[in-house]
Amino acid sequence: MSTDPQPSAAPDEAIWLAVVREKVRAIRFGSVQITVHDGRVTQIEANEKTRIGQNHPNPARAKVSG
Repeated sequence: MSTDPQPSAAPDEAIWLAVVREKVRAIRFGSVQITVHDGRVTQIEANEKTRIGQNHPNPARAKVSG
């Protein structure tokens, strides 16, 4: 009997879990979407957002010095 509290992941599960971890670590703002067909993960998408804030002023609104 195993003392591991979680059962070992199936090979396919280990692969998609690793991909999800990689995608999450690679983005600062955004989302990771997992698509499932017939109970199996078939696709993983990462959508990264670029946030514009005080550190990144909008060039169209920048004051012209002079």
